[in-house]
Amino acid sequence: MLDAFITGLFLVFEWPAIGYLFLGVFIGIWLGAVPGLGGIIGLVMLLPFAFGMEPVPAFALLLGMFAVTTTSDTIASVMLGIPGTAASQATILDGYPLAQQGKAARAFGAAFTVSAFGGVFGAMILAVSLPLILPIILLFNSPELFMLGVLGLAMVSSLSGGSIMKGLTVAALGILMSTVGYAETVAIPRFNFGSDYLLDNLPLIPVVLGFFAIPEIIELAIRNVSISQISADEAEDGGIFEGVKDAFRHWWLALRCAVIGTYVGMLPGLGAAIVDWVAYGHAVQSAKDKSMFGRGDIRGVIAPEAANNATRGGSLLPTVAFGIPGSLGTAILLGALIIVGLKPGPDMLTTDLHITYSMVWSIVVANIVAALLLMAWSKQVAKVAFLPGHLLVPGVILFVFMGAWLGGASLGDWISCLTMGIVGFAMKRGGWPRPPLVLALILGGIMENSFQISMLAHDGAGWITRPIVLIIISLIAITMFFAAKNLRQQKKNDEAPSAGEGAERNPIISFPMAIFLCCLFLWAGFEARQWPVSVSLFPNVAIISGLATILFVLVMDGRALLAQIEVLGSIGKVMSVTSEKADLPKTVLFFAHLGAMILIMLIIGQKLALPLFIVTYLLLWGNYSWKVALGYAAIGWLLLIGFYDRIMHLHWYSAWLSTWLPNLLPEWLPEWLFV
Repeated sequence: MLDAFITGLFLVFEWPAIGYLFLGVFIGIWLGAVPGLGGIIGLVMLLPFAFGMEPVPAFALLLGMFAVTTTSDTIASVMLGIPGTAASQATILDGYPLAQQGKAARAFGAAFTVSAFGGVFGAMILAVSLPLILPIILLFNSPELFMLGVLGLAMVSSLSGGSIMKGLTVAALGILMSTVGYAETVAIPRFNFGSDYLLDNLPLIPVVLGFFAIPEIIELAIRNVSISQISADEAEDGGIFEGVKDAFRHWWLALRCAVIGTYVGMLPGLGAAIVDWVAYGHAVQSAKDKSMFGRGDIRGVIAPEAANNATRGGSLLPTVAFGIPGSLGTAILLGALIIVGLKPGPDMLTTDLHITYSMVWSIVVANIVAALLLMAWSKQVAKVAFLPGHLLVPGVILFVFMGAWLGGASLGDWISCLTMGIVGFAMKRGGWPRPPLVLALILGGIMENSFQISMLAHDGAGWITRPIVLIIISLIAITMFFAAKNLRQQKKNDEAPSAGEGAERNPIISFPMAIFLCCLFLWAGFEARQWPVSVSLFPNVAIISGLATILFVLVMDGRALLAQIEVLGSIGKVMSVTSEKADLPKTVLFFAHLGAMILIMLIIGQKLALPLFIVTYLLLWGNYSWKVALGYAAIGWLLLIGFYDRIMHLHWYSAWLSTWLPNLLPEWLPEWLFV
């Protein structure tokens, strides 16, 4: 084994493998940093290049890219409050507040340090665990995977926001949304409103971008504030080296979370989706002082970033050794194994062990190189936090809507993104935490499949008595108990968070939303009555859970609304104060601007509609000169043409302009410049 371990190291540093590794790292940094892209897109783009390549260079390219996207995705999570990938959802809870305090560089320093450590640690544990881990993986069957999903949802529901009941209600809503489209067991459409677009489930990327990105962009647009709420001169202890010190200061937390990331990441299907929340929950529960979590606690960045990078090594183990891909990314890597002539299974642990170890070393080297490069660049990236909001909004909107388009290249993706932006804004202002919904949407399909198999295999709910299931149920109970105890203690000491996800208190927004959700659950239950039991069973679990928790929310919000009316004198005064506090008139105008962009896109196409949005926004909202507006729009147009069209070869919307403009263009002028 030692010979194979050393041989694998030398193979990575041979030419051309090392060159492909560095190329993969550069591509991965870019793809992870841009919202809506990520490792899956990168694997799809690079997979064709694996044809005809030797195994070590091929996986140096693929793993070099794939391993570092969970490092560079920190940029969007910290700077914009947008999860760069699904693995960085928990990072926004404390990373974005740090950026608002002018400490983005500090967050980057800590995140990149522990990301490198987590990635290296996960790969090393992978190397040690290769011959030992199969019995552990085989212990986790469908019942255990389903309960792990419940554990992840319980953790995120209890840790994001000031109301556990709201978190659980939102998680139930996310599970219900995940059932949109054809059922897992029978080809019967559910909750698709007769739309073909919804037959294949709600698209994840437009939902995530709309939920998180647009509400944060609105804050920058309507108030013209920078991301940082203080000037660069006022920011204290915000340097990158302070973040590196934080990482070493909390080394024991980073080590524990890397262990969590490695071993949870090995679990097929659920590991990568819940690991950052499990690590974040561990950081909160193990901390003596919990008061700053959600408001800019550096430990809230260290924990998920150490864990999500460690999953890359962990998730590769069942893929390579047993042919069990745990996620879409590892499924693509499994295809790459076959393309280059390798066979997943015992051979990868015996005759081809040196190639397996070369993959381990590729992950190690890629994480170190990416961390060093990002550390060198992060000081410049952190300066973006101090730019005027009006300069950031158009560029972010371009990336958000193009990221949404990557979901399925359908007009419905843009409509979904905008709709979820409106819902996300209402949830943010109403104090409803958004992360539980997104995590539930990610896990819903996997959980339903595991739930259905468990019910069939055990002829009912007998699987609940399995030992590991009982252990996970105990962990859920412990999590909820300590979360409720901590929240009650905060309220008793009047320390309820005034900032952070789900912390806002606007009962005039929250109470009507609770009524709407109650009606939605009731309607969904009525709809589910017409389906066979196998089709309606899982949605009904979500519906019953949602109705049980929404009743508590209705009581709490109703009392809060009555108290506010009593203080201010009338419901009209409450509405007026809330409207002013939330800047509702300007918000409606901004959403109208985005809606107009989509309508204009139907006529002139995306390549012209997005630059037109940039021009009109900078002129009307930012009061910038024509020179600045046109220059900014030209850069956006070149990005659309150069990257999304020429490199990614996206399928663009067939607008009205595309039906006649190509016939008018001279032969020397390519039509792809405009349509």
